[in-house]
Amino acid sequence: MGEKSVLQEKWIQEVRPGLLATGKYCNLHEVPKLEKIVINCCVGSAADPKVAVEEAIRQLSLITGQRPIRTVARKSISNFKLRKGQPIGCKVTLRGRRMFEFLERLLWAALPRVRDFRGLSPRSFDGRGNYTFGIEDPTVFPEVELEETKRSLGFDITIVTTARTDAEAKELLARLGIPFADMKKPEVVAA
Repeated sequence: MGEKSVLQEKWIQEVRPGLLATGKYCNLHEVPKLEKIVINCCVGSAADPKVAVEEAIRQLSLITGQRPIRTVARKSISNFKLRKGQPIGCKVTLRGRRMFEFLERLLWAALPRVRDFRGLSPRSFDGRGNYTFGIEDPTVFPEVELEETKRSLGFDITIVTTARTDAEAKELLARLGIPFADMKKPEVVAA
């Protein structure tokens, strides 16, 4: 199986026992956990959608270390010049060790490189304990080189948890290190 990632060790050693100690859960198996991370990229109204989808697949495979699958239109919409079966994007589902490794790179390498980053919105929960946010510029990931990108394709990241409520999910994600915008910043003492 291999070694566990740093964030996975933190989950086992600190986060799970800390959540169990809050008294909300009777059993260790009731404690919310990360189930999967889904990264979705849609090319939208690109001039050449086939080339744009190939570019998106290349970028997502660099970022995640896993080959994405193509997503196609389910029905035709004439106003958007969209035909049924036309490739419109790609997605990747990460679980287990790859999920924790991606989350580490996201938290420690990519989010600090986002310009004017003030934290993630705490209002992006879906009501069932899942959290979704978007990354507009994939070059914040160190794996994607700026010179090799022809177009900037943003993507959505959905973190799926086993939490029953948004409050439980927010507490889990905050303990894992997700920087929410409404969290209190540590005070800096001027010398």
